[in-house]
Amino acid sequence: MAATTITVHLIAADGTRRTIVGRVGQSLMRAATDAGEEGIAADCGGCLNCATCHVIVDAAWTGRVGPPSDDEGYMLEMTASPQQPSSRLSCQITLDESLEGLVVQLPEKQY
Repeated sequence: MAATTITVHLIAADGTRRTIVGRVGQSLMRAATDAGEEGIAADCGGCLNCATCHVIVDAAWTGRVGPPSDDEGYMLEMTASPQQPSSRLSCQITLDESLEGLVVQLPEKQY
């Protein structure tokens, strides 16, 4: 039977680790904001119009998450914290069974 929820681990800039649960098919941004995560501002609500849901995907997960689209890449150029090679916008990461246990780091700031 396929999983309906996904566990994700968020690591704050200060090293604090928080585990949240999201639904399959939901964006990582929505799962984090629904869980009350303050480290993801999500000003545009997931419309790919800002860069305030910036996350850095743990190196062990970059292959499963995949690269950003061209449009996402343009938005990543506007992040408040320095962009990293594994930077993504959490609104563009859709949770699925292959991402169970995903680890992402939150940048120091979103503004």
